[in-house]
Amino acid sequence: MTKYLPKKIVCCSYFLLSLSWQLVNAQVPKAPARAEGDGPYNRLLIRGVTLINSTGAPPVGPVDIVVEKNRIAQIRQVGYPGVPIDPKSRPQVNPGDKELNCEGMYLMPGFIDMHGHIGGNAQGTPSEYVFKLWLGHGITTIRDPSCGNGLDWVLEHRTKSERNEITAPRIKAYTVFGQGAKEPITTAEQARAWVRDNAKKGADGIKFFGAEPTVFKAALEENKKLGLRSACHHAQLEVARMNVLATAKAGLTSMEHWYGLPEALFADRTIQDYPANYNYNNEQNRFEEAGKLWQQAAKPGTERWNQVLDELIALDFTIDPTFNIYEANRELMLARRAEWHDEYTLPSLWRFYGPSRISHGSYWHNWGTEQEVEWKRNYQLWMAFVNEYKNRGGRVTTGSDSGFIYQLYGFAYIRELELLREAGFHPLEVIRAATLKGAEALGMADQIGSVEVGKLADFVIVDQNPLANLKVLYGTGAIHLNDRNEVERVGGVTYTVKDGVVYNAKKLLADVRRIVAEAKQKEGFEITQPGVTPKAGKVGGGK
Repeated sequence: MTKYLPKKIVCCSYFLLSLSWQLVNAQVPKAPARAEGDGPYNRLLIRGVTLINSTGAPPVGPVDIVVEKNRIAQIRQVGYPGVPIDPKSRPQVNPGDKELNCEGMYLMPGFIDMHGHIGGNAQGTPSEYVFKLWLGHGITTIRDPSCGNGLDWVLEHRTKSERNEITAPRIKAYTVFGQGAKEPITTAEQARAWVRDNAKKGADGIKFFGAEPTVFKAALEENKKLGLRSACHHAQLEVARMNVLATAKAGLTSMEHWYGLPEALFADRTIQDYPANYNYNNEQNRFEEAGKLWQQAAKPGTERWNQVLDELIALDFTIDPTFNIYEANRELMLARRAEWHDEYTLPSLWRFYGPSRISHGSYWHNWGTEQEVEWKRNYQLWMAFVNEYKNRGGRVTTGSDSGFIYQLYGFAYIRELELLREAGFHPLEVIRAATLKGAEALGMADQIGSVEVGKLADFVIVDQNPLANLKVLYGTGAIHLNDRNEVERVGGVTYTVKDGVVYNAKKLLADVRRIVAEAKQKEGFEITQPGVTPKAGKVGGGK
């Protein structure tokens, strides 16, 4: 979603062609120098872990993994479950080596968030807060689809992250089409020139919202020629002219959300069934009607359904569904009352979420049972398409689009994993979507996405089995009743390893809780629900 854009800019198709020449880049504070994490080490030995790789292989362990600086040097099976490990079977420890005892724990490749905005000035979310929430949930790579803090700002942080100078995931910068242009892009020649300049500046790709077809096709063609990748949120203002199938054929490499897919599946119409009083600038209108869109598309198993599936797969196209970001549409109270808001959501972000006719995505003007039921039906068809796409060999990745619609950085990403499971993915397929499939989509599968010798040392390590319960990956852990009839919390990522640097994930999340507590104390703030009057002397959850 376009969290950093004023609604008056987002809603004008003129600016969707070249929106950033009027874009005011309200940058969030820069990330401080890294004060967390140990390493990279000359030699790191991770001992006795159960490996959940992303290649489709089942779990195996115990395993010792040897990392030399930031590369995996050795993966060795060292025994059998329930049997003491014979020290002679293990890689030898040399003077100066670092050992990390992970017996009984589970290790996966680092997670990849394919839709990760680095905070937003409107939400008041500083980069340190966002980065630590991501790393605290095992996210070691993010794709910033808009560079809302400005391309130079994002590229600076990309470089600092590559050098491990800041506590942050690896960053891939996808600039909004037209960002930095001095005037609107209205011709194919202008589009090609902007794309060449964008590549020259160092961007990793482009994020589109739509454009006049000639301009759009020229930009995609030039981008593909330069070897860069692309993403698109097919906004309703342009999707009737170029839906997902049209843009994929023109060279788009990935899509965000669901926009453009139902339109590609239309069999008895060419335009969404907009009511006469519809106004795109009224987001209650926009999202209420969007909840009816999949029911206007071709049904599963029909000729049109199969045609679109087959053509997109043949084009090696990537779907990044971001199921989580729209979940409040089908169950507003569920998203609004998520337990992590109490300790992890900043006051400014909570206010941004609240009902508003101005803040993008805060369209709870009159949201109730009827809207939620429509969206539940919407999800059933949407999930059916995405699951079948995966089953036929299509690439599906995981993205969160957090900082919006009551979805919080890190936590929302784990929720995305749960929603893929709901869609029909096996837990191993969920992990693969979160790792190897994202690496493929970024063109980095030779470096990240699986635990293999020669790849970068990016890991998620947790003391519970995530295949049995993905909830153990949440920073708040999972509820468990022990043998003494005591309620306890289990799980939460133990270690996040990025580029060979070992982070204590729980300490990172403790830092976030401190940041939030200090902000609340400064304002005298406590969370209240929309429409509820705060206690005397407190600042509540208003606009």
